[in-house]
Amino acid sequence: QVWLEESEGGLVQPGGSLRLSCAASGNVFSFHKVGWYRQALGNERELVAGINWRDSNTYYGDSVKGRFTISKDIVKSMVYLQMNSLKPEDTAVYYCNADDRSTTWDIPGDYWGQGTQVAVSS
Repeated sequence: QVWLEESEGGLVQPGGSLRLSCAASGNVFSFHKVGWYRQALGNERELVAGINWRDSNTYYGDSVKGRFTISKDIVKSMVYLQMNSLKPEDTAVYYCNADDRSTTWDIPGDYWGQGTQVAVSS
């Protein structure tokens, strides 16, 4: 079993920064990859960034490339999403996701956090 818990999001002004954390517990040794997804109101859930658990391979969605950075601390079983130059269109609920079966980016894993709201507005 796996549990994922995201840190609290918040309200940020456009151009600002925010770092999200995802704390993993349980069978983290089974992870192949961990990703951050987001879902804006009325939209489908989309993959924002992902990182392989066992190497340094990463993925970024086109809309966040150059602005967001995903990182991990395996010792602490933590995954981070540093979000810079935030835009109003980054407003969404952000979810941490872990996959213990595959490293392919187009399919999420079975494990989800509860989600955290990020709002970008002046």
